[in-house]
Amino acid sequence: MKLTREAAGAGPLISGFARGGFRVDDKIFLGLLLTPRRTDGWQPPAVAALDEAALAPVLGLDPAPEFVLLGTGATLVRPPPALTQALAARDIGVEVMDSRAAARAWGLLRGEGRWVAAALYPWGG
Repeated sequence: MKLTREAAGAGPLISGFARGGFRVDDKIFLGLLLTPRRTDGWQPPAVAALDEAALAPVLGLDPAPEFVLLGTGATLVRPPPALTQALAARDIGVEVMDSRAAARAWGLLRGEGRWVAAALYPWGG
């Protein structure tokens, strides 16, 4: 599937889905961390084990992101409450959804110029 965006926002763009992962700038990533400034491949832990350390590359954004889009794979899986509480203590929200929905939301939010980050688990295939 190919994604398109009408309004151009700065930073990386997810242009499609491939092999259970995401296409960004003609590269395919299974797990993916995104900020308005960069794209990094990611080997995420199980969602139940997700913590601040696993999200450090996106949490170090300056200024801090408004929130983190958390795509939990093929289905929505709630992250540990401790993670949500730790991010709330830093004034960073968490929006949880399946990874394909999070990838589409990334494009919309960046097209609006929103200062967000994303952590996307592979979606399967």
